[in-house]
Amino acid sequence: FIMTKHILFIAAIFFFLNLHAQTTMLKGKVIDQNTKSPLAGATIELKKGKIISTDQEGNFSFDCIETTSLNVSYIGYASTSQVVNCSAKNILIELQPTAESLDVIEITASSNANKSLLEQPTSIVRMETKELKRGVGLFLDDAINTNVPGVIMERRTISAGQQINIRGYGNGMGIRGVNSNFDMQGTKVYLNGIPVTDAEGITALDDIDFNSIGNVEILKGPSGTLYGLAIAGVMNLQTLKASRNSAAISQDLLLGSYGLLRATTQLSIGTENSSLLLNYGHQDYDGFTPHTNSHKDFVNLMGDFYLNKKQSLTTYVGFADSYDQRNGELSTYQYATLDYSGNAAYIKNDAHSAIRTFRAGIGHTYTFNEHFANTTSFFGSGQNIDQSSAGGWTDKIPVNYGLRSTFDIHFPLNENITLSGIVGAELQKMNAQTIGYGMSADSTNLDGYNVITSTKSNQAVISSTSSYFTQWTLHLRKDLSINAGLGISNMSLSLEDRLWANNNNYPNNTKARTYNANYKNLVSPNVGINKTFNNKVSGYASYTVAHKAPVSSNIIIATTGQINKDLKPEQGNQIEIGTKGNLLSNRLFYTLALYQTVFKDKFTTETVQNAENTATLYSYIVNGGSLDNKGLELLLRYDLIADARGFFTQLRPFANFTYADYTYDDFRYEKAGKDADNNAIVIVEDYSGNAVAGVAPTVFNAGIDAETKVGLYGNINFNYRGKMSFTSDGLNEADAYSLLNAKIGFRKAIQKFTLNVYAGTNNITGTQYYYMVFVNQLPDAYIPAPNEMNFFGGLGLKYNF
Repeated sequence: FIMTKHILFIAAIFFFLNLHAQTTMLKGKVIDQNTKSPLAGATIELKKGKIISTDQEGNFSFDCIETTSLNVSYIGYASTSQVVNCSAKNILIELQPTAESLDVIEITASSNANKSLLEQPTSIVRMETKELKRGVGLFLDDAINTNVPGVIMERRTISAGQQINIRGYGNGMGIRGVNSNFDMQGTKVYLNGIPVTDAEGITALDDIDFNSIGNVEILKGPSGTLYGLAIAGVMNLQTLKASRNSAAISQDLLLGSYGLLRATTQLSIGTENSSLLLNYGHQDYDGFTPHTNSHKDFVNLMGDFYLNKKQSLTTYVGFADSYDQRNGELSTYQYATLDYSGNAAYIKNDAHSAIRTFRAGIGHTYTFNEHFANTTSFFGSGQNIDQSSAGGWTDKIPVNYGLRSTFDIHFPLNENITLSGIVGAELQKMNAQTIGYGMSADSTNLDGYNVITSTKSNQAVISSTSSYFTQWTLHLRKDLSINAGLGISNMSLSLEDRLWANNNNYPNNTKARTYNANYKNLVSPNVGINKTFNNKVSGYASYTVAHKAPVSSNIIIATTGQINKDLKPEQGNQIEIGTKGNLLSNRLFYTLALYQTVFKDKFTTETVQNAENTATLYSYIVNGGSLDNKGLELLLRYDLIADARGFFTQLRPFANFTYADYTYDDFRYEKAGKDADNNAIVIVEDYSGNAVAGVAPTVFNAGIDAETKVGLYGNINFNYRGKMSFTSDGLNEADAYSLLNAKIGFRKAIQKFTLNVYAGTNNITGTQYYYMVFVNQLPDAYIPAPNEMNFFGGLGLKYNF
């Protein structure tokens, strides 16, 4: 009996201990690792298969015994497993968006029903928040130059006058017949599906708020099938979006060297079926050289609405007011002697770029059934632009509008073979008036800036483009797919000289008042093959074509008033082979591409001499030779640590490398010159065999990102750009340079608040380098970057309702 009582007593003790252990309540929260937003509806699997979910604020709780294991999953995020101690008062679980895993990165436009990067037979780089915010986060060129092999982005001022060089395409015609240095001709840019590139093919990014961009997707090389006149490539920008089932308001403040100040206020509201984000930003910068002040105001509204199972709506409305002073290009002598005082002619003319822009777009998707869907977007933008430089002052008022509509088709041919495709069209039109003025001294203030004194030109331009395209992917057995498509593009230009009557209003005048040009049926085929192995590695080969039509200033010979009838659009052809993959248990991500891109019928200039051959009467644009660009691009990223349980939750080294063997082929340029007797002659310069100017043969970037469980994070990155020619004769070179940058921060979720504090430094070693080098424009060439260590720091506070 006594033994029985002891057994019952011991059993009772174990019962009550066990009962007490079961009633220990463990609380926790699941959030997005990047944005720190709560994740409502995340699934948490406990021992013995018990499943619970997080509430609207990402919180969860359950009865816990000593230690237990959790498996946490959420759609669109990488699942994680953790062992937790029940004595912990609260635990925080951060989930990483799976967009950073190669096999789930979704590509914006593809005929492949599986839109993962692994399935695409072409070279595409996608940058997420981590890549975009490694540095200051305000300048897209910082992110592109560090993370995208084969692409170089430059800027003329602190945040304006950007240009992109993709695989050696030099963006148009310049004053010495080879390259221009801005306008981004040849590259098409989209913002939330709205073309930033106008109907003439010119892109200005001055008004884009890169701080509000959530991801960037870059297609490298001719992309004419789906995107029309995109001879160099395509850049798709997507703004940030509100997290699902959450509402928050945040305030961010950024300070930096040279008077950098950025304040951003953001309101985000996300429900199960909608996402709404309102963003306002104000930015000031004093400049590190004279006359480089900048200030900007941005406001944008993004909304996504899931109307029902068949329909969804996406909207974007944005306004920007941007002003950037220019101090001109430094001469090679100024740059070599560290004389950053600028170009006196620019400063005297109060050189600047001022752009006020309104953009809006609305897109509607209707899914008819599992085989057929349509997405149609209507968009428009209006701008008021005034700019001045050493040559004078220009006002421009362009209005762009258009639509893009695509039908997505998918159906099985049998249980192992499917066919999917895109059929669509993009139409765009621009009406613009451009007025050019001369400038001279202000007689009431001779020490001040020059003022407008006369009207030099007044032109009204109507430009329209149309692209019709179809692309199909045949999915075969063993993860083999064949991709083929065809695009047909057209451009028409009409330019009216509104000062025609000043000099031509007399009988029998032959100089036209309006100039017209049409470029029709520019055919851009593509074909590719892709093979995926074990859902980890893919290999591909592709051939793509695209064109670039002339802009309005190319179509007339100004001196004679004749239409430049023989000018043909440039054409780009690219052959590429490559491979992508996730290796070593998905820790190593890589892409490797080998390509040859040939740009033929490149624009150059030809001169016309007088009868005595003693002077140049005028010059005009003609088609010249080709660029033969061969290259190799490698991108690597390795998750050395990826464990939510340790002190370091992530330790990720990354690197990329570009080798460029770009040469001129049968490329000549005419210019005026003098012979030995000082007589005027035409000099024909032959650049054939020379390296393409403005592209470094070798570029290497590397760094490491770190995240810790306590909230500390940081990165350090190294950039190397090799020596490069910046004149086509190969006689002038920009020196190689190396940069070292670093950033450290602390993020912490405290109840309903999320705190983010960070600081960073650029150019730790005090290297002399440049933001831009003007190709073939001696003696002026360099836009310098700060040649000393400079700093930035910020504070962000977010309240989650």
